[in-house]
Amino acid sequence: MSYKNIEQLPQEIKEQLPEHAQQIFVAGFNAAQSDGMSEEGAREVAWNSVKNEYEPGNSGKWQRKPEDPATHHKAVVSGGN
Repeated sequence: MSYKNIEQLPQEIKEQLPEHAQQIFVAGFNAAQSDGMSEEGAREVAWNSVKNEYEPGNSGKWQRKPEDPATHHKAVVSGGN
């Protein structure tokens, strides 16, 4: 089972997550399912994808994590040739 759009998500997820987080959930779930994961495994992947950018707030609704300037603007260093 995959989701065609966020409107197909269970009501409990739609109530907790803002729209952007719902989109992340759908993308993570569908990608895991297309890789052959079980529905339970895909759901876990989807929640982990959401947790990369969002965290639960005091009201029970999820909110975007504050940006960490130390990692957001971190320089990329390559190992050379």
